[in-house]
Amino acid sequence: MARVMTRQRLQRENVAFRHTGGVSQENRRSGFTPAFRDTATGAVYPSLCASGSPVPFHCLDGLPEHLVLRRSRDAEACAVKATVEAGFVRDGDFYTREQAAATIAAEE
Repeated sequence: MARVMTRQRLQRENVAFRHTGGVSQENRRSGFTPAFRDTATGAVYPSLCASGSPVPFHCLDGLPEHLVLRRSRDAEACAVKATVEAGFVRDGDFYTREQAAATIAAEE
């Protein structure tokens, strides 16, 4: 069974992909922006804060309500559907963390 996407999972992914180009801080200069994809529908969503403004890191708060499973007392999104994966958009294409890391490695 797939695990839901949570803030803690995003943190673990950031640790796992550190120094590979699979995190926002390491691939921004190459034109990648953080985004999410719903693998059930193929829909891609930019990473936004709760107000709808773009943010330079993966943030669950700006995802559409139909993807949100749980919110904190402060109304922050804590968990979203398991079909949501973190990745990046560059030139209109979605890249998984693995694909972004491979692209960065190939460009170096």
